[in-house]
Amino acid sequence: MTSLRKRLFVILIAATGLIWLSAVAWIYLDSRSKLEHVLDTRLQEAAKMVHSLVDAGRMPETAIAGLPGATVEPAFYERQLSCQIWSLDGRLVARSSGAPGSQLTDQAAGFSDRTVDGERWRVYAVEDAQKGIRVMVGDRIGLRHRLVNDLIAGLLAPALLIAPLLGLLIWFSLGRGLRPLASMAAELKSRDAEDMRPLAAAEAPIEVRPLAEALNGLFDKVAAARRHEREITAFAAHELRTPLAGLKTQAQIALATTDASIREGALRQILISVDRTARLVRQLLTLAKLETEQQAPATGRVRISGLLAEIIDGAVPAAGISVELDPGLAALDVPGDRESLALALRNLHENAVQHMPGGGVVSWRPTADGRGVAVLDQGPGIPQEELGLVTQRFYRGRHKSPTGTGLGLTIVDIAARRVGALLVLSNRTDGPGLQAALFWNDASPVFGKAGANPAG
Repeated sequence: MTSLRKRLFVILIAATGLIWLSAVAWIYLDSRSKLEHVLDTRLQEAAKMVHSLVDAGRMPETAIAGLPGATVEPAFYERQLSCQIWSLDGRLVARSSGAPGSQLTDQAAGFSDRTVDGERWRVYAVEDAQKGIRVMVGDRIGLRHRLVNDLIAGLLAPALLIAPLLGLLIWFSLGRGLRPLASMAAELKSRDAEDMRPLAAAEAPIEVRPLAEALNGLFDKVAAARRHEREITAFAAHELRTPLAGLKTQAQIALATTDASIREGALRQILISVDRTARLVRQLLTLAKLETEQQAPATGRVRISGLLAEIIDGAVPAAGISVELDPGLAALDVPGDRESLALALRNLHENAVQHMPGGGVVSWRPTADGRGVAVLDQGPGIPQEELGLVTQRFYRGRHKSPTGTGLGLTIVDIAARRVGALLVLSNRTDGPGLQAALFWNDASPVFGKAGANPAG
């Protein structure tokens, strides 16, 4: 059943019917108990009344003895009651109209149930030893059941008449109650794809408010994602326009000149532009993959020294730049996804190499607190006011490299968060250059010797 209105209607009708039937069952049992008590009391009072008439002399003892099998019809009896007066020696002295000829009960006194002539009777007997009589008053149990059944039928008849009306009221009430959802759906249907205005959640009913708030949160996320896509597209178009325009200009220079040195310089600039464009495209693809891929849970640990050795061996050699690996990295392993960690470390290494065009040393070492790994270069560093901005997409800053794209540290920051690490950038205090460190919250990374050279 896909309709919420129909589902609620069935649930409410079923619940109402169950409650109604439970109430009828309870009324039936309670009424039967109380009715039997009332009828028993009536039997008891009727028997005592007949006994009192005999005692009062209205039916003299001689007359009773002289009227064997006679019938009497006391005026205070209702027709469903039957009365018998028996002598203690077993003779029927008198009985009411409709009373059976056989003895209603063989019990001397009190209440009893007995089958007489195929019918069940409820009987109350009063015995008077002084007068030599036993008074019995009874009624048919079938009549009692009929009274209870008539009472229940009187309750069910209005219920059967009211049930259709109740169903209609429930149906229309559900429609009115679900009207806020219909209004919300109509409003959303009337919007175009660009309309991300929040719904009026404060005006919605309490039950609908969580749905409205969740939709508003989804609208915010979609709007942010679309804004981010537009920014990425605009920045990428801008960044690609520059190297492509440079490529065209340098190619025109190379074709137009007859000077070998000018042609060689133009070709060298073409190579730089090609490298920058290729790196930009690669980093854009990497960034898109990082932002759309679901983060995999960390199932193992990665040895930092082995991973860095692979990255350094696979990197394009840079003239005049040497790379140092601290021996303390040999014992360092960290939790996380190896692919994401390699992405972060590779971009840190490329960033360090690119910002030292005049040569120098790139140093990899464990951090001083033993919670991560750091790379130190000897480049110009980053101005203090730009340290919080360089992880933004396409932000290149004051000391940008010719082949930089402004995406390297952005990729490092996202990849680091995927492996549970934090990227911290700071300028070196022992000389020019930048220190980029990855810190893990996990305290389990173990370093080798206590005298390992930590990053300051």
